[in-house]
Amino acid sequence: MMQWSYDTLLKWGTDELTAHSVDNASVDAWYLLEHIYGISRVDFLIRRNDPFDEVQMKQSADYQALIRRRSEGYPVQYLTGSTEFMGLPFFVNESVLIPRQDTEVLVETALAMMKPECRLLDMCTGSGCILLSLAKLGTVAEGIGVDISEGALKVAERNRENLGLPQVRLVHSNLFESVEGVFDMIVSNPPYIPTEDIEDLMREVRDHEPHLALDGSKDGLLFYRKLAEESGRYLVPGGSLLFEIGYDQGGAVSQLLDQAGFKDIHVKKDLAGLDRVVYAVKAAEDGGK
Repeated sequence: MMQWSYDTLLKWGTDELTAHSVDNASVDAWYLLEHIYGISRVDFLIRRNDPFDEVQMKQSADYQALIRRRSEGYPVQYLTGSTEFMGLPFFVNESVLIPRQDTEVLVETALAMMKPECRLLDMCTGSGCILLSLAKLGTVAEGIGVDISEGALKVAERNRENLGLPQVRLVHSNLFESVEGVFDMIVSNPPYIPTEDIEDLMREVRDHEPHLALDGSKDGLLFYRKLAEESGRYLVPGGSLLFEIGYDQGGAVSQLLDQAGFKDIHVKKDLAGLDRVVYAVKAAEDGGK
């Protein structure tokens, strides 16, 4: 049996991922080492060349197993069961999409628009990263997260408990089917990938993330149509509706909101300069539900 150290094991992991064309091989190799051994960067630097003891040697087999799964395209976030979003820790598994930095644009936009004691609805909540970040960082008096996937709701509930947010509750529903009441703000990152484009996604996404949370029908706009048509009945006059969108969907989604009677429609870009968020306001003269 080879005598490992942190340094040699990390190098092995990096080389293995590099050989399988994994992007950011050294970063992923480190995250998995950190996950298995619970080691900090400082401890690593101090003890990097120390030969492993018997317990550490056994753990090295677990590390190698995770590296091999990562080399096959399995996302590192699912392997560790965790990721960070808006500076907060989130549990994730294959029942939910992995939260991405692009989605932080939606949260930041919502935070800037949020009024005190906000009643918030998050449609297609998934891991709950949008809803729970807004509840943790904003002024949410009541938050409801909706998803059709029971597996996703279990993940969101675990995250709700971990973040300590009693003002949030989760509802199993096909869009608005089981939703009651009216809200000051509705946010959503719905499935928006055109069906035929899913096969062209990165293998980590295509092969492992839930297609239920990706597939937006033939043109990718199915859920935007439904949400644009129905959201007005669940918003107070002057309430806000915010969507994450695909980079080429700003015009189409804006048109859907305009046709549904929303006002003050805007498209916001992400850090890469791509359209990422569409937001609008329910006209004050429209009646509530």
